[in-house]
Amino acid sequence: MQLGMIGLGRMGGNIVRRLMQGGHSCVVYDRNAQAVEALASEGATPASGLADLVAKLDAPRAVWVMLPAGRITEETVLELAGLMAPGDTIIDGGNSMYKDDIRRAAILREKGLHYLDVGTSGGVWGLERGYCMMIGGDKEAVDRLDPIFACLAPGIGEVPRTKGREGRDPRAEQGYIHAGPNGAGHYVKMIHNGIEYGMMQAFAEGFDILRSAASEDLPEDQRLPIDVADVAEVWRRGSVVTSWLLDLTASALAEDPDLDAFSGIVEDSGEGRWTVNAAVEQAVPADVLTAALYARFRSRGKADYANKVLSAMRKGFGGHQEPKAAPAGTPAKAPRG
Repeated sequence: MQLGMIGLGRMGGNIVRRLMQGGHSCVVYDRNAQAVEALASEGATPASGLADLVAKLDAPRAVWVMLPAGRITEETVLELAGLMAPGDTIIDGGNSMYKDDIRRAAILREKGLHYLDVGTSGGVWGLERGYCMMIGGDKEAVDRLDPIFACLAPGIGEVPRTKGREGRDPRAEQGYIHAGPNGAGHYVKMIHNGIEYGMMQAFAEGFDILRSAASEDLPEDQRLPIDVADVAEVWRRGSVVTSWLLDLTASALAEDPDLDAFSGIVEDSGEGRWTVNAAVEQAVPADVLTAALYARFRSRGKADYANKVLSAMRKGFGGHQEPKAAPAGTPAKAPRG
């Protein structure tokens, strides 16, 4: 099949490469001309802009937008809608807010255009491993583009088949699903990322406690010099917490158990916040996911003033004098091990 791709970053470019490896043809555009040239040298058809990209596609056209969620995706989708013809399909494969998908789909539907929201997971490893996809939109467009999704998906691989799935949609065990109408794809991906926050935070806190077992603040006879890199590795081998996130953690700790190359400042790309907002809107308890999101805020110093207020109150009611913070640049006392 033929697909247009707009946005040739870490994921967009590799999606094109995986499709071309599978025998599909791609017309590509990015504001970065070097990214376009690189893929053109590998066999993609370059485009100089959105109009040129649409002109180089055969009807019914399909264009995948792989850009950061927000204004740039909105503007690109609406500009494409003015260039494409009834029966064509626009795919948003980024991490857009699902309510934006529902709104955009309604606008495009009036023009006779299909709109698919495709929550895409796989990151920089997708070219090799494949992409897990959660697709929202009408069945006609999803079915027509099934060869594209099947090519991008990981396939069954070595994952054991789940008992009791006989008669169910076989696409799920291939690594992609038609999640429902417009908005459903990015809604499922939003919750996926919220869960990811919680899993990452659990690993982070667990390894922090393990490493702190050797702290000089503990009585000497209670200090446990545990090799956290070895713990991560052994947990990969048959434990119930085995996962890709643990694989990545083990690799990082094997290279540097102290993780000196990292600042400890953790950003969030929005989906965790949207997950928590959805939980509030639906009155669904989400204790772990919410705490994981707040931990990311805290990592950026967002709790510094609140902690000072706590210290002020303790001094006021009990005369407790907290130690002053070390001057900027003073190395923290790290535990051994």
